[in-house]
Amino acid sequence: MPIILLFVYNPAAMKLSVIIPVYNEVESIETILKRVQDTKLAHEIVVVDDGSKDGTRDLLPKLDGKKGVRVILHEKNQGKGAAVRTGMGAATGDVLLIQDADLEYDPRDYPELLKPIQEGLADVVYGSRFLGRAHRVTMFWHMVANKMLTFFTNILYDTILTDMETGYKVFRKEVINGLTIHANSFNFEPEFTAKILKRKYRIFEVPITFNPRDYSQGKKIKLHDAFEAVWALIKYRFVD
Repeated sequence: MPIILLFVYNPAAMKLSVIIPVYNEVESIETILKRVQDTKLAHEIVVVDDGSKDGTRDLLPKLDGKKGVRVILHEKNQGKGAAVRTGMGAATGDVLLIQDADLEYDPRDYPELLKPIQEGLADVVYGSRFLGRAHRVTMFWHMVANKMLTFFTNILYDTILTDMETGYKVFRKEVINGLTIHANSFNFEPEFTAKILKRKYRIFEVPITFNPRDYSQGKKIKLHDAFEAVWALIKYRFVD
């Protein structure tokens, strides 16, 4: 009689590394760190400052080493993708979670984001802003751009994502072993998505709450980032 082994992550044993890329977030960084710490789920919080000039860089050394926080400083601004890549390289956990510092995403969603991995159902989990959870009503054209990029992703890679550009991406560390990411800016999202789709990793989406800030509040992504995303999706469909 064949023996079937079913591997399921043990939540108590799983070590979670939360990666927070930071650029000019002096007003929100302490708040987001507290919110992550309040979940009591993070084994470590890797904060990568990408050359901030608003005082964030002066504040972070005071937080380094407290309640699981590890601070890494880029000497100059390189872009969100570069900060995420640095964080991924430094993380020691079994599961990695990317958390923006701008308070748009709520760490109280962590249990739902982690559940498909803990239950052995997924290698990667995306938190979708478009699956019906509570969200602030604003920025129509930004939403349209996100949905168009996701639609383009689904056509190119034969999948059914609802939110390719989401900032909440959670994955087992093994997923990035041998995976080279080149993106330095916001094109991290399409490059990462393209490469894990081509490698046939199991991706789950779960609904998340979303409180977007607008450009007057410091939102950084621009129209040219959408064109870079399109190019990344096309390029990595045919090359690795």
